[in-house]
Amino acid sequence: MELRHLRYFVAVAEELHFRRAAERLYVAQPAVSEQIRKLEEELGVRLFDRTQRSVSLTVAGTALLDEARRVLRQAELAQLAARNASSEALEQLRLGFVAASLPPGVPLALQRLSIGETRAQVQLETGPALRLLEGVRAERLDAAVVSLPSPTNGLQTTSLGEERAVAVLPIGHPQSSRPAIDLERLAPERVVLLSRDADPAFHDAVVSVLHGAGLSPTLIEVAEPRVEHALLSVAAGAGIGLLPATAADHYSAPGVCFVPLEGAQPVVETVIVSRKDSEHAATRAFLNAVSRTGRLSIVGSSTAARPAVALAA
Repeated sequence: MELRHLRYFVAVAEELHFRRAAERLYVAQPAVSEQIRKLEEELGVRLFDRTQRSVSLTVAGTALLDEARRVLRQAELAQLAARNASSEALEQLRLGFVAASLPPGVPLALQRLSIGETRAQVQLETGPALRLLEGVRAERLDAAVVSLPSPTNGLQTTSLGEERAVAVLPIGHPQSSRPAIDLERLAPERVVLLSRDADPAFHDAVVSVLHGAGLSPTLIEVAEPRVEHALLSVAAGAGIGLLPATAADHYSAPGVCFVPLEGAQPVVETVIVSRKDSEHAATRAFLNAVSRTGRLSIVGSSTAARPAVALAA
């Protein structure tokens, strides 16, 4: 099995259309079909159900998708490590983040860091927000991306702006084709969330907005704090999902769609947390790269207190 096979497979699985997958990969459609055929032959299973009108994942294809994405992400990290090593990078940046939420300013800043004067090897770690904060305090991590409110006393925070929520609906849901939906009108009976341990601020914001709208749905927290599991739970009919809006930029799954919320909705502030007055060159370079995006600012944690929930107008 080659990485090319997995890239082609993921493209088809996310597009559920061979022509669109080919356009995304900048190759001819027959090449995509041939690589998928070879992958199915090598694995000895059928990955897609194909008709003249539709393409859908089989059970085997659904099982492969999560692992294929993980392999490709690890391959990208390996390439980054190799490029950094070849550039004789002396600094390391150990960055933690909550898996469900990675604002676009962070990858942009990391890209700036890779070509800046202070070149650094980046080590990424995902985990629950409180564990990431403990990692920064214990100097096991140099910085972490978390939501407020969080126990950031004594740490420096760099604002990444507001993080809103997005609804995850099963394909075929009556509201799935709308450009935006109101939680109060949706009135879900069951809501799928990541566990509170993963991101307490976002979880509490969701609960507060639901109660404020007079809704008391059954909350279904996925066993593992992974976005893929939440999406599969929604596809399986467990309920309506509510996730950080940036999850829609990084994840997809067959059988579900992301729909923006309107009206009262969960809103939290996302920040980069680091140690105050750090002399670590890679951390300073990363925060400078963040600031150079033109829309972010560094604030002290003593002034970063924010309400748990802000209601959108």
